[in-house]
Amino acid sequence: MECFRIDESGYTGFDLLNPEQPFQGAAAVAIGNEDAARLIKEHFPGLQATELKYRALARRPGNHPRLLSLLKDLLTHYKCVTYVCDKRFLLLLMFLDYAVEPFYYERGINFYEDGQNYALASMMSFVGPTLLGEDAFNAMLAAFQRAAREKTTEALKDLVDAVRKTRWRELPEALGPLAQYAAPECLSAIMAPGVSTDAAFVVLQSLVTRMEEMAEGSYCVEHDQSKNLLTYHDLIQQYINHEEAIEFRQSEIASLKFPLKLASVTQVDSKMSPAVQLADVMIGATIEAANTLRGRRLVGLDAGAVMALYSDEQIIHLLPSLDFEEQKRFRQGSQGAELIDYMATRFHR
Repeated sequence: MECFRIDESGYTGFDLLNPEQPFQGAAAVAIGNEDAARLIKEHFPGLQATELKYRALARRPGNHPRLLSLLKDLLTHYKCVTYVCDKRFLLLLMFLDYAVEPFYYERGINFYEDGQNYALASMMSFVGPTLLGEDAFNAMLAAFQRAAREKTTEALKDLVDAVRKTRWRELPEALGPLAQYAAPECLSAIMAPGVSTDAAFVVLQSLVTRMEEMAEGSYCVEHDQSKNLLTYHDLIQQYINHEEAIEFRQSEIASLKFPLKLASVTQVDSKMSPAVQLADVMIGATIEAANTLRGRRLVGLDAGAVMALYSDEQIIHLLPSLDFEEQKRFRQGSQGAELIDYMATRFHR
């Protein structure tokens, strides 16, 4: 059976505002341990460590050409996909999902039509601090993720107060539901048991969507035993166990169909799995490239060289964009509202 090895980077649980780790992602590569061990030996013949770790290797400039060559081999000869997201942008999308969309749903308006939620979140990502007041805007996002986690009356009140302290009249279509009405339907949505700002669910959903497309038949997933990946493991198992036949269109190139071809998920010690170690290299290099392009890193692999290795179908990114027409075209006909409702009622984070 074909097996995808996966690894993650940048996981900070419910906290999507962590300034030290603004990006989160995961990578999957369909490679056997025998081939993986051979590639590691070819590209790092003098490796003394018991495990191939991207972070340790990338510290030495002399390893950079070898790392790029290894990535090129993986992306050229094996089925691969890497997902990376801007966590602050994702938090804004979640804010629109739960603190805004229910208000419009109650009034018969499809807030997700043609991806307009992505356009609004992108605009808020770029101009929100200036338009709404930087400190107040940041406090609002912090209050939202706290309310989604704690689900208390006090936390909800603090969220409404935080929204009202912004210059919300500059953007009433996004902030009016809470600032003007303290919309009970929005507050109820935030209080729902399945609602969380933990990004593992979003990352995994995107990764599974691409693995389903790449796999020719039944396949398995193998991942490290790290604490962070326990969340992914539980979600993958729920996906495997879900037998209802249904399909959702997410974008021009992505759809999710149940039941999945994914048949099993296994945790392994990464020291014993060269294939999992290669997944670590893939996601480590991509997250570092994202940080470099954001201006947050001064050392490491050349970001342009890393991204040039990827073909369009090998990388999924959730990043803000001001090309609203492209966003509309890409997400035209999206069943975003239906998918969110379906996932919230059937899967538990």
